[in-house]
Amino acid sequence: MKIKKPVVFLVFFLLALAIVSAIIALLQRDFPLKDKVALIRIEGPILTSRAIVEEIKGYVTDKSIKAIVLRVDSPGGGVVPSQEIYGEVKKAAAKKKLIVSMGSLAASGGYYISCPATKIIANPGTITGSIGVIMEVPNIKGLMDKLGIKTEVIKSGKHKDLVSSFRDIGKEEREILQGVMDDVHDQFIQAVAEGRKIPFEEVKKIADGRIFSGRQAKTVGLVDDLGDLEYAIAEAAKMVGIKGEPEVVTKKERSLFMELLSGKIYERIIGVIPDIKLNYMYNPF
Repeated sequence: MKIKKPVVFLVFFLLALAIVSAIIALLQRDFPLKDKVALIRIEGPILTSRAIVEEIKGYVTDKSIKAIVLRVDSPGGGVVPSQEIYGEVKKAAAKKKLIVSMGSLAASGGYYISCPATKIIANPGTITGSIGVIMEVPNIKGLMDKLGIKTEVIKSGKHKDLVSSFRDIGKEEREILQGVMDDVHDQFIQAVAEGRKIPFEEVKKIADGRIFSGRQAKTVGLVDDLGDLEYAIAEAAKMVGIKGEPEVVTKKERSLFMELLSGKIYERIIGVIPDIKLNYMYNPF
């Protein structure tokens, strides 16, 4: 059976079009026609770091991206995800201008990930600061006693069930936990001191969990300037010499179906299940 010439022509045409499109995309990446500003949004609790870290890395290697704006609207979250994002922000800021734009809330872990940026811009009414760490251990011993339920524990060491929800925390155990908290708190203070170039002892004076408005934060040196997202994007463009209104590139929101395929939904579900863990989290409730 012979294949008709128009069909062959169409196949070759589509194949050639795909090749040309790929070549153009590669050329634009390596030899950009226009300088751009990337916008990354970090919204809600910080439960995982993978997607944000990958997005930052992608923009750092993209030659058409001259500056990155990180829009932070988060109360913070897990210590480790916050530290991993912080590390990537720090590396990115060493290679490209990275400006943080703070939304309504950029506190605790939300501030932690912001502090190594090239410049931090907050709205005057932004809630930020909350430099501290918290661990919440649910205690259901009273409920278990009322229900007449007991747990039997077999352990390899006396502190293996250190944060059990089925009994009270002892004095020695509390001292152990407080030691861990103090060490992780010091890590937060050190990160702020290095990122903001403020002496450790000066940061420590305000690192008691207190919050600041954006305007107050500027006074104590936690942010550099006041303005909205549009202002932050304009500042980013100005810092890298882009004339006029910059072209802003941002990642498209993924559909629920795509998040299911990539495993992101699993990460989100695991992140909100009650658990005993350290958090850089501002929780006013």
